Amino acid sequence: MITAQEIHSVKLRFGIIGNSPLLNHAIQVAMQAAPTDMTVLITGESGSGKESFSKIIHSISTRKHGKFIAINCGAIPEGTIDSELFGHEKGSFTGAHEARKGYFEVTDGGSIFLDEIGEMPLGTQARLLRVLENGEFIKVGSSKVQKTNVRVITATNVNLLKAVEKGKFREDLYYRLNTVPIYVPPLRERGEDVVLLFRKFTSDFSEKYHVKPISLDEQAQTLLMRYPFPGNIRQLKNIAEQISLLEEQREVDAETLSRYLPAENSRLPMTLPNNQGKSEGMDFSERDILYKVLFDMKKDMNELKKLVLESYQSGGLNQSIIQKHSGLFEDMESNLAPAENKSDNSPNYNVPLVLESQKPSSVDTDEYEEEAIEDIIHEEDDNSLSLEKKEKEMILRALRKHNNKRKYAASDLGISERTLYRKIKQYEIDQ
Repeated sequence: MITAQEIHSVKLRFGIIGNSPLLNHAIQVAMQAAPTDMTVLITGESGSGKESFSKIIHSISTRKHGKFIAINCGAIPEGTIDSELFGHEKGSFTGAHEARKGYFEVTDGGSIFLDEIGEMPLGTQARLLRVLENGEFIKVGSSKVQKTNVRVITATNVNLLKAVEKGKFREDLYYRLNTVPIYVPPLRERGEDVVLLFRKFTSDFSEKYHVKPISLDEQAQTLLMRYPFPGNIRQLKNIAEQISLLEEQREVDAETLSRYLPAENSRLPMTLPNNQGKSEGMDFSERDILYKVLFDMKKDMNELKKLVLESYQSGGLNQSIIQKHSGLFEDMESNLAPAENKSDNSPNYNVPLVLESQKPSSVDTDEYEEEAIEDIIHEEDDNSLSLEKKEKEMILRALRKHNNKRKYAASDLGISERTLYRKIKQYEIDQ
């Protein structure tokens, strides 16, 4: 059983600040897993301190005297990641002037930390699975099977189960990696730890630059704990250093602190809620959002045409027509307020007057109305088909460009391959 004193000792050793129950639990799980050779998957948001847990696991394991290497899978290009991890033989590809050992060979007997494992290409995932199951790997350009004895620790800030559903991560590898899961809580779930970390960062800054440290009053501390910190510990450290450098008054109140906290709605790109903007079997992309906006605009235009036609047929824009199409005026109330000099019974809407000379004579009124209705209907049909026609043309052009290879056509169009397949079936496009 891991005691509180042992957890406190690990915090001091690795410079971990905080006393939240979630943090203590994560440290306890890491300490329990360390003496074994079980594969560990560390999950948590970017900037929450996942790499510190990999160092805890290695440093108190039986492999602590072996090598420890931390690799960011998202920072290595797809074309060279196999060579980096497993090595290559001389002449195996352009630029391979001599043989090279990979990280799995170099860290034999030690531990390797694979950060951002969700960014690893599918081909490399298959190679990693073989290492985990058999301790075997093959260098790029070689046919010789080599052995390695490496403890693998992985981390990710994405939901790997969703990546499995989308075909971006191997299911068998996910369950092989997730033997011991460790969840590192984000800063917003750690309560008063935020204030402790802020105090630590400002103290470090004051020692480095020989200035008086910043202190927060009670209201500023409350504001700091309420802020969500999307960038987690990295963001908090940057804010602490900014305030330490720029503020002349070393005691900071809530009003001063608020100037250094970005607005919560300023995070870009905007993320959609889990179930919003996505229906079953469909991918939601920026192109889908654009189409939705265009279709909504087309719908509003058609409603306006009907409004104009009905107002013409009734001889004016009466109150019943306005109420029937009230949705068109919901966001215009503030702009269409009546002027001060208008009488109470004057209309609120600026309806253009139709001069008598512009109206058709009574002889051909029916014929004029029929032509007007027919024109509006034809124009509405044309508008409803134009977007679909353009979309179909774009899809056909992309397929011809890439010789009917859906993967590359989808990439060129900026949509997923699943969405492209659905569109092909929708428009009955022959391949």
